[in-house]
Amino acid sequence: MGITPQQFQQMQQRLVQPRRSAVPLFEPTHTSRSKLHTVILGVDPSLRGTGYGVIRLAKPFPHTLTHGTISCSVHWERSRCLVKIMQDLRQVLNEQRPTVCVVEGLFYAQNLQTALIMGEARGAAIAVIAEAGLEIYELAPRKVKQAIVGYGAAQKLAVAKMVQRMLHLSGPPSPDAADALALALAHGQEQGRYSLSRAKKV
Repeated sequence: MGITPQQFQQMQQRLVQPRRSAVPLFEPTHTSRSKLHTVILGVDPSLRGTGYGVIRLAKPFPHTLTHGTISCSVHWERSRCLVKIMQDLRQVLNEQRPTVCVVEGLFYAQNLQTALIMGEARGAAIAVIAEAGLEIYELAPRKVKQAIVGYGAAQKLAVAKMVQRMLHLSGPPSPDAADALALALAHGQEQGRYSLSRAKKV
């Protein structure tokens, strides 16, 4: 069967084109996202003491940009606390300009009232972060402890000491701030891993 000159030319072009290289079955988690985030905000929401921490991924170790606790008096109404959480987080966002946020995942509270109050604080934090246009992910507390300490049931003091070591801080951060920094560090690790499971996006 004969071929036309145009078909012959197409065959020649296919022969000289370089072959495509094989594509890995599982690529690093960060390649499937829009970009690799280097300035990460971690938030551990609580009505009376919301921890926050911002890190910049770098070598040989991440740099701490800021961390602290948004403290609210036990005498304040819940509405006043929620406003304080939003205002302080908005200031952190404006000053540090993170591009992604990771919050502590929900846990099962024995007391329904406690769960509702925690949900309000979490909602206030997520709302102001979403308002800034950040991607928001959540990580379960056990997963964060496993990533930082190597033990899913580690105590707060162990988390704080490991965070201090990983970030080369002069002293251990406050418990709430340590949890927030641990969230940011764990998310930074997740971005570079070969993994089938990603952090849940909020």
